[in-house]
Amino acid sequence: MRLARHRDGHELLVVTALCPLAGAGDGGAPGRVLVAAGLGGLRQWESRLALLQGLATQSPVGLAIYDTDLRLTWSNTAYEREIGKPLAEYLGKRADELYSGGRFVTPGYPATLDAVMHHVIDTGEPVLDLHFQGIPPSDPGTEHLWSCSYYRLEDAQGHVFGVCEDSFDISDRQRAQRRLALLVEVGRRIGTVLDVVTTAEEIAEVTVPEFAAAVRVDVARVTVMSGELPATGSPAAMDLLRVGEHSVDPAAADAAEPLRPGAPGNPADRYPPVAYPPGSPQDRSLASGGLVLDDNVLVVPLRVGGSVLGLVTFVRSPRPRVSGRPLAHGPATTFDNGEVALADELAGRAAVCIDNARRFTRERSASLALQRQLLPHHVPPQSAVDIAHRYLPSDDVTGVGGDWFDVIPLSGTRVGLVVGDVVGHGLQAAATMGRLRTSVRAFAQLDMAPDELLTRLDDLVGQPGVPQGPPSDAYDELTTGATCLYAVYDPVSRRCVMARAGHLPPAVVHPDGRVTFPDLPAGPPLGLGGLPFESLEIELPVGSLLALFTDGLVEARDHDIDQGLAALGRVLGTPAASLDELCDRAVSALVPDATTADDTALLLARTRQLDGSRVAEWELPAEAVTVGRARELATGRLAAWGLEELSFATELVVSELVTNAVRYGGGPLRLRLIRDRTLLCEVADTGHTSPHLRHSAEDDEGGRGLFIVAQLVQRWGTRYTPAGKTIWTEQAFPPAEFG
Repeated sequence: MRLARHRDGHELLVVTALCPLAGAGDGGAPGRVLVAAGLGGLRQWESRLALLQGLATQSPVGLAIYDTDLRLTWSNTAYEREIGKPLAEYLGKRADELYSGGRFVTPGYPATLDAVMHHVIDTGEPVLDLHFQGIPPSDPGTEHLWSCSYYRLEDAQGHVFGVCEDSFDISDRQRAQRRLALLVEVGRRIGTVLDVVTTAEEIAEVTVPEFAAAVRVDVARVTVMSGELPATGSPAAMDLLRVGEHSVDPAAADAAEPLRPGAPGNPADRYPPVAYPPGSPQDRSLASGGLVLDDNVLVVPLRVGGSVLGLVTFVRSPRPRVSGRPLAHGPATTFDNGEVALADELAGRAAVCIDNARRFTRERSASLALQRQLLPHHVPPQSAVDIAHRYLPSDDVTGVGGDWFDVIPLSGTRVGLVVGDVVGHGLQAAATMGRLRTSVRAFAQLDMAPDELLTRLDDLVGQPGVPQGPPSDAYDELTTGATCLYAVYDPVSRRCVMARAGHLPPAVVHPDGRVTFPDLPAGPPLGLGGLPFESLEIELPVGSLLALFTDGLVEARDHDIDQGLAALGRVLGTPAASLDELCDRAVSALVPDATTADDTALLLARTRQLDGSRVAEWELPAEAVTVGRARELATGRLAAWGLEELSFATELVVSELVTNAVRYGGGPLRLRLIRDRTLLCEVADTGHTSPHLRHSAEDDEGGRGLFIVAQLVQRWGTRYTPAGKTIWTEQAFPPAEFG
């Protein structure tokens, strides 16, 4: 390195080299030549040479030069590795010969190498980042994807002598993108509904053919059928059902897998049971609780916490194409480490969705079971009305609701009819419905008027609950806002008294087919308080139809309540052979697909009237002599009815009740006997004090009469009226009467 002066006078560093010449010293010819170059220019030249050398030998980007006939004239070391041969063995070959069957997959460009290169040579426009899919000669068993760029080559005079190709294998990046896209798709498509079978089918469909040629999903029987966790134990204890299966080619499935056919008429017809032999990948996965990779089969357990809900089996086919379409994973017959991790992640997400569906199934099953137990299964025959009823639970999406109904026998051959609706869905709603139904039954047995019963029920709902465990407002939220309709029908007077708390009014169908909806004061929903409840009393002709229902029957997304009420009126006004047939017609017309977003309850009651010959009633003065007269009237009526066997007990009952009315009540008195399914005896007075059972001391002169009465009859009680009270008793008929 020397410091030299340029001809223009400035100094610069130069590098010199003294090189011997061939034939030096012959004939006085110079023996050496001195070469001098500026240091900056030399460094640039050396950098270019190093760059060219690196591109040729060390660059991971494959470089190749093709002449104008598209025959390869040069390639670097990376390209040689892709071909799997030294340059001398494929020099002069065309690009389509080296990658036969490959194609460009970037939209908007020709599919073949020839077409793209000719386009670059003809136009001089470079083409960047085209994606080429093909099978390299160095890896004939796997499909690869390259990012390719092309630009035209010209000499110093501007003559075109070829095209340069640079390519970079992006197969790993593409696989990572596909895996991420598959995870996103799995998150979007599985778990769309809370159903175990649907979730299993979704995981099978979303992973074929993007991840495997065939996918099978087996879930424990108890999880599918009842939503329970399977018992932990040996693999043999796991009873599996095939609930999901999808394949691009039936031959991709393992033909050696044993399947036991389901029994006819069994749910296993749709979900066949499966049994895996000892030592199979599935058996080993169940035994270990972990995933098992065996050649082209990958088995991943559906794990949730410490439990295994089932298995997912991924199967790959060795064939690169199915129906002319290459599989996304290529012809590979096994799974790499990244794909094993992806399968584990897919199964984990599926397991969470299946567990959510399992929990929903279990709660829904429990809710339905509780609701069925709380609703009346069999309505005992009534003298007052003929009864028919229907109940439809809500759909699987919404969950079990809290609609309910009841038929309550009351004193004096009367009957209480009630329907109600609890806000919300699920197990809490069903339990709340049971509490309300029990409360209504208890209040009804006290012979409360409908408005008084709803007032007591409203007070009960409005009371804060006693804390049980962690604080929760779930019960208060469900009970507050519940609705109820309660009606009492008396077959003797044909009078019906009803009241409602935020519920829809009943429909009344008269014997001539005319349908009306009584103008019954609405009253606030239960638990809100602040406003009184009002009763409405109407007289119903014999054969009238009273329809009590919940809003799920008449309200839907595609129409409002008024349209539903009009449709219900048209159905009820149509003559029908029986009440059951009328129930079926109403449900079919208003709930055609048998599933709604809310529960549906329908209670139909056709009124009767007790024949006058079965009722005897007398008005008596409140005098001491009335007791004897009452005994004579009662025994005479029993003789006319052929019930002399009950005369002794009835005389004692009448004597005690009339004596108490004369002594503690006020006149006039009314004595009534009703011959129904039992013998009913009623004594009414104008007093409002109720007698009570008590145990008399040995030296007491009185107080034993009511105790004796209670031993002689089946039931007794007190019914209050605006004019006073009525003490009533029921006696069973002698055995001969039942015949």
